[in-house]
Amino acid sequence: MSQSTEEIIQFGKTCIEVELSSLNQLSERINASFAEAVKCILDHKGRVVITGIGKSAIIAQKIVATMNSTGTPSLFMHAADAIHGDLGMIQKQDVVIAISKSGTTPEIKALVPLLKQFGNPLIAIVGNTQSALAESADIVLDTSVQMEACPNNLAPTSSTTAQLMMGDALAVALLQCNKFSEQDFSKVHPGGALGKRLYLTVKDIAEHNLKPQVSADANIKEVIISITKNRMGATAVCQADKVIGMITDGDIRRMIENNTQFDHIKAADIMNQQPKTIDESTMASQAAIQMTQDKISQLIVLNNGNYAGMIHIHDLTKEGLL
Repeated sequence: MSQSTEEIIQFGKTCIEVELSSLNQLSERINASFAEAVKCILDHKGRVVITGIGKSAIIAQKIVATMNSTGTPSLFMHAADAIHGDLGMIQKQDVVIAISKSGTTPEIKALVPLLKQFGNPLIAIVGNTQSALAESADIVLDTSVQMEACPNNLAPTSSTTAQLMMGDALAVALLQCNKFSEQDFSKVHPGGALGKRLYLTVKDIAEHNLKPQVSADANIKEVIISITKNRMGATAVCQADKVIGMITDGDIRRMIENNTQFDHIKAADIMNQQPKTIDESTMASQAAIQMTQDKISQLIVLNNGNYAGMIHIHDLTKEGLL
C-alpha cells in the first residue's frame, strides 16, 4: 500500500467536506416548489409511489421506509419493473415521485409518458432541471450538485446524499403537517429498542420480576434468603404495603465487615431508609435515565404509593434501553 495513514484520513475528510458543501447548497432549494410538493401529497388521499433506477432506486427505498414510519403511506416501484407490469400498483389518488440524477436514463424516459397517462401528480427529485424528467414533472425538486465526492466526479456520492436529504425533508415536513406524535410513532414502531423507548413502561418490566420483600424485624438470614431467592440483588423492607426501606447485597457485605455477631441485627438496622423509587406508569426509558444518573442498580416500583415490585438495571440493558 503506497498511501500513508495521513493521506487515507484526508481522502475520507475530503469526501465528507464535498458532500457537506452539496448539502449546504441543497438547503437553499427548499423553496415554494418544496412546499407545493408537500401540499400535493397532503391533498391526495392515496399513497406516495416512489420510483428510480440504479443508486436512485436504493435511495427511493430508504425514503419509502422513512415515510411509512412517519405517517405517510408509501411504496417503492422499480423503474425497470414498472413498464413490465408494476405500473398496476398505482392507484387513482396516489402521488408519484421519480428520482434521478440525470433525468435522462432510458428507463425513466420510457416511464414518464406512461405515468402522465395515469393522470397522477408527478414530482421529480432530479439533478438536471433541463432534463426530460424535469420538463414532464408537475413539481421539480432540484438536487443538482456541483461535483461528486468521487475524485473522478463519476460515482454517485454527493448526488445520492442530496436525494436522500430531500426525501428526508419531505418526510419530516409531512410528519409535522400531519401532527404525527410520539404515540403515533410507537404504533408503527412496536419492535426494537426504538419502539420500547416509546411504549414500554416500568410496570411492563416489573410485572415479570419477582417481588422481594421482608418485614422490618426480619433477621439477617431472612434478608439474605429474600435477596438470593428473588435474584434482584436487593429486597424491599415493607410495613403492610408501604416501603420503609431497602437492603442491597452491598448493604449485607458492609454489615458483615463491621460486625462479628449477626443474631441481634434486624432488617431495620441496616436498611436504606430513603431508597430510590419510581411509579409503575413511568416510561422505562426514563427509569434508565434515573438509574444512570443516580448510579444505582435497583429501583423500587410503586403503585399509588404502595409497593408494586422492583426493577434491576440489567432489565433495562436486556430491553436495549441502556
